[in-house]
Amino acid sequence: MSTTTGFTSKLTSSDGINYTNIGLMLISLVAAYILPFEVFLFSYAVLGPLHYLTEISWLDKKNYFVKSKKDIWIFVILVCIITIGMFDDKSKTNAFLGSLIFSGFVYALIILFVEKLSIKLGLVFLTFLVSVIFNFNKYPDFPFMLFAVWMPTIIHVFIFTGAFILYGALKSRSKSGVISLLVFIGCAVTFFIYMPENFGISVTNYGKKAYSFFRIVNTSLYNLFGFGTLERDDVALYISPKAVAIMRFIAFAYTYHYLNWFSKTTIIKWNQVSKRRMTIIIVLWIASVVLYAISYKVGFYALFLLSMLHVFFEFPLNHFTFIGIGKELKAIFRK
Repeated sequence: MSTTTGFTSKLTSSDGINYTNIGLMLISLVAAYILPFEVFLFSYAVLGPLHYLTEISWLDKKNYFVKSKKDIWIFVILVCIITIGMFDDKSKTNAFLGSLIFSGFVYALIILFVEKLSIKLGLVFLTFLVSVIFNFNKYPDFPFMLFAVWMPTIIHVFIFTGAFILYGALKSRSKSGVISLLVFIGCAVTFFIYMPENFGISVTNYGKKAYSFFRIVNTSLYNLFGFGTLERDDVALYISPKAVAIMRFIAFAYTYHYLNWFSKTTIIKWNQVSKRRMTIIIVLWIASVVLYAISYKVGFYALFLLSMLHVFFEFPLNHFTFIGIGKELKAIFRK
């Protein structure tokens, strides 16, 4: 019994969780190399909804890391406007997608420091106005791509996840935390160093059809990395070594992002909720997976609002994390 208890305590310790996460990174890397498109689609449809539901529940317990829970209603309004644009191609909200997400991101920083409602609303309106003036909504200009395409996708699952790992390592002064960060970066870099041809399992016709909602992420990153120009309907997206490398990177980032969340249950204790809330989470999760099983298109649109909500609700925590990284680095340099 004592041996089992000791082994369990090691796994749930800070170092144990860091080494567990290194293992999860390597598993995600191997899976992404072998079956990049399907691994992403599985992670997004099965692990994604459970992550949204449990993280929103946990953020609610943490007061969303803001001074007042009332502040999050701006996020709800912004996400609802964005969702309307997703369902209605003729909606004018699509023309302001970059500004809406940028405003939400800046608003999350504002509410960390400002208490007066009129000042908050004035600043977020000014933020929106500035973004419109400086063409944050012009595709494919960099500001638009940064906020409308990459912020809710690859920045959320890769950059912010890396920031959480770094903050945890700095805060605990953990060598294993630093190692996990280096492995995390190393895995991402590996996809662009080793780009084998005809390696792994080719994407199925179902995978191509289901992935149609996400192709802009691949093509925009392909262009950003200087690989050339790749259109969303280009068949090279599924067979070109460089394009597949980007897909592997995306599959790795999303899969590990979800696994990282579930691996830290014993630390952040997101599972410590009432039986009623947990039952609701499980029922909604099962319903979400069923929708994706019926039709990936149906699942994507049905879960879009929840997906974007969890991204916006996490913005204050993202700012809090970067502020924390700055404080920890300052403390280390002082010593």
